[in-house]
Amino acid sequence: MSKCVPVFSSSFLPLPIVGEMPSADYRILICRGDRRPLAVLYTFTVRDEIPSFTLPLDSPDTEPQVDLQALLNGVYDRARYHLAVDYSREPVPRLKAKDAVWAEALLRDRGLR
Repeated sequence: MSKCVPVFSSSFLPLPIVGEMPSADYRILICRGDRRPLAVLYTFTVRDEIPSFTLPLDSPDTEPQVDLQALLNGVYDRARYHLAVDYSREPVPRLKAKDAVWAEALLRDRGLR
């Protein structure tokens, strides 16, 4: 889900968001220099794919579409993390109760538990 929100910052601290914050486990905040204090907020949960977003660049550079989910999947596959991760153990940090039930079913479905 994406939403345009105003943000304010005078330092390198995380940008506070004005208005209602959507419920999410993770956030990507894209703030174009020429549109401050407005930014685009992408929110997602542990169950969602990471949303793709446009990476702002200065003119005349073409702004690429960033697909972090595909990048992370590729790194996971190429680095063979499936051989290093012990899926019989609980994740750190622990998942919320409902997400833990979802993850358990997902891992069982894939034969990892």
